[in-house]
Amino acid sequence: MKINVIEYLQETVKNYPDKIGFEDASISLSFKQFNFYAQNISTNICNLTSSIQKPIGIFLPKSVNALVAFMGVLYSGNIYMPLDVKNPPERLTGILNHIQPEFIITDKANASKLEQVSYNCKILIFEEIITDIENIKFRYDKLIDTDGAYIINTSGSTGVPKGVLISHKSIIDYIEWATECYNIKDTEIIGNQAPFYFDNSVLDIYLTLKNGCKLVITPESLFIFPIKLMEYFRGKNINMFFFVPSILVNIANMDILKTCKPNFTKILFAGEVMPTKQLNYWIKYYPEALFSNLYGPTEITVDCTYYTVDRKFEDNESLPIGKKCRNSDVIILNDKDEEIIKPNESGELCVRGTSLALGYYNDFEKTNKVFTQNPLNKHYPERIYRTGDMVYYNERGEIIFQGRKDFQIKHMGYRIELGEIETALGTIEALKNVCVVYDQINSKIVLFYESNIEITSRDLVLSLGKIIPKYMIPSDLRKIDKLPINANGKIDRLKLKAMINESELCKA
Repeated sequence: MKINVIEYLQETVKNYPDKIGFEDASISLSFKQFNFYAQNISTNICNLTSSIQKPIGIFLPKSVNALVAFMGVLYSGNIYMPLDVKNPPERLTGILNHIQPEFIITDKANASKLEQVSYNCKILIFEEIITDIENIKFRYDKLIDTDGAYIINTSGSTGVPKGVLISHKSIIDYIEWATECYNIKDTEIIGNQAPFYFDNSVLDIYLTLKNGCKLVITPESLFIFPIKLMEYFRGKNINMFFFVPSILVNIANMDILKTCKPNFTKILFAGEVMPTKQLNYWIKYYPEALFSNLYGPTEITVDCTYYTVDRKFEDNESLPIGKKCRNSDVIILNDKDEEIIKPNESGELCVRGTSLALGYYNDFEKTNKVFTQNPLNKHYPERIYRTGDMVYYNERGEIIFQGRKDFQIKHMGYRIELGEIETALGTIEALKNVCVVYDQINSKIVLFYESNIEITSRDLVLSLGKIIPKYMIPSDLRKIDKLPINANGKIDRLKLKAMINESELCKA
């Protein structure tokens, strides 16, 4: 078993030195070239600091260069943190001041964006730190497997994202399982969809590094045009992908596969509920392919359960999230912290095992709130992660996902705290009072707001675009005279959700 994920890269470089491992719209690199550039970055970092296990921000577009930077940071014994180059300056400022990275690696094209961010640290320009260096330096050999590898920032209810810290050991455990479960070979050509600041990308990256696959980083613009996306995949001979279900749904709804059918053999999806109707469309065109529905929050290293489709489902049936991954354990607890084992009884999904994150970086309070002692173990310390997701076992012993326990949602593959959106809305002077709810049926974020002045939907969306990412912006904006209040004096969210359902009935 590996101790450090860099050992995956080193082994693959020995086995497949000249094979193209990574490709984007601009460049393609063999594993040997990829490793060379990563070691140069490590050397530059080691020349600047003697520290290990420090976060280093990666402010680069989704590209081969970003992956080179990730590995360079890991070679130096530090922790990489992907940053979205499209994030508003306010959100970037919040992340950086909370995590406090040692350096930020960016390129010449994006360096000016960091001038708008209120955080001071040394900026390393990618083009300047991949130059040829004679005496390679690294410090990854000083690490143990429980040391941190990456930080993914997820939405936080206070408006400050939470930095989930994942260890080398957790990545290795996950990738070893996935390689065996999905019979991954060096012949796989993987089409990447997930942004690198979204943890679904971890599967793409590390399956490639471990198994000598080829990873094609798909241009983001293609996902707006499903027919062009499928033509691109067919042209690149991609046979495997791991998508959020909304992309598969769009392709099915537009009947794209009727006219353009790439040679897919392994179709994986996670991040939100996969509708069975659209899944059946895909299965019709790929009856021999492997289809697998994976589930897991960022805090448990991508996925902790999976269901590989092995039977026919009616369009109105729920697709299971299945059973636990190897070396992970899932426990369903009721509100009394008692384990649920009977079918059809709902409870909160909790996880224990190697997959658990080390916690939230620089936030012991939030960490201790959800990474808690296993209530079923009264004898020694044992952490579980409380996901906040409500599930139940069906009659087959498979886990069925129901929804969130709180106001956190899964939308377009992203885990979002509705409170973060409300916090952002609170900064807009024209809005007197706001409440954001999620329309599960139509997969829409809905904003109800009070305002004493007129503000157009366009102006509201433009204002929000300056402070939160595009995927968080509500698509349904509803002005209301007075937000309803419940008996506790709080905004009555259930009544607002009922109003959405009533309006949908009226349309019907």
